[in-house]
Amino acid sequence: MASVLAIETSCDETAVAVVKNRQVCSNVVASQILIHQHYGGVVPEVASRQHLETINPAIAQALSEAKLGWGEIDAIAATCAPGLVGALLVGTTTAKTLAMVHQKPFLGVHHLEGHIYATYLSEPTLEPPFLSLLVSGGHTSLIHVKKCGEYETLGQTRDDAAGEAFDKVARLLKLGYPGGPIIDKLAQQGNTKAFSLPEGKISLPEGGFHPYDASFSGLKTAVLRLVQQLEKKGNTLPVEDIAASFQDTVARALTKRAIACALDYGLETIAVGGGVAANSALRAHLTTTASAHNLRVLFPPLKFCTDNAAMIGCAAAEHFSQGHTSPLTLGVHSRLTVNRVMELYQH
Repeated sequence: MASVLAIETSCDETAVAVVKNRQVCSNVVASQILIHQHYGGVVPEVASRQHLETINPAIAQALSEAKLGWGEIDAIAATCAPGLVGALLVGTTTAKTLAMVHQKPFLGVHHLEGHIYATYLSEPTLEPPFLSLLVSGGHTSLIHVKKCGEYETLGQTRDDAAGEAFDKVARLLKLGYPGGPIIDKLAQQGNTKAFSLPEGKISLPEGGFHPYDASFSGLKTAVLRLVQQLEKKGNTLPVEDIAASFQDTVARALTKRAIACALDYGLETIAVGGGVAANSALRAHLTTTASAHNLRVLFPPLKFCTDNAAMIGCAAAEHFSQGHTSPLTLGVHSRLTVNRVMELYQH
């Protein structure tokens, strides 16, 4: 079993982990949330500078917690796409340097493939094929996982990602950043039926609606108009009810599409990944509906829902076991679809 040291710096978390096959030996995450809260969102330049300051201590801590030396590490991996270019460069440059210094193979990992593999960390016996529902601040996709490195996107958002919609609505309600956890907490005290909000359907040219694609921009705009109307009347904003109604709408929209997709493609398991996988309403809606259709739903532990290096290491270990490595000339990409994962490897 290969031991992989993995680095994740695609956005605002400096993360380093050591993974042996599908077992986590250490998982260090240096969060930048408090830094970016001041700006109401992630500032790319600030994120990159912070990665530079924290990456070396994070590597040292990960090795220490894993109780391993460089001689016991078989390969070094880093997220190389997609993400903030400056942030990605910090992680990949560090990983390549370590690979050269310690004469180890290097693997560049696709961030979304990492989120797919997050489920393997708690369900090591999981095997394809299955449906992956990836819901985060930057991505909302339904992906047919056929085997390691072979993926087909069956549905996706046409505009805002689900997590992005949470952040924008939280900003409208003056709740702070990041929006997901705050809205989830407030929604527990609100009425999900207080306000009727649009789920965001995608029309097809031949009529009807796309069964798997989603849209959250219109939902965000509907919340904006609702807030404006209530404020115009001089009413105190029922923040809990708005949060509950919004969150329930997102959860129902994602659940409906994921269930339809799994049934249509004959996939018995839905594995959920990304920061929004931590949302309580999505977990409740999807688990209940899937059970009614005899489908299995797998959610990673909360610590593996948000960005982390353990999931990157898990994906890298799988590729490495199949003889895949990346050239040291591999670049970073702000955008790269998950179906192009194998372009990152020599095989």
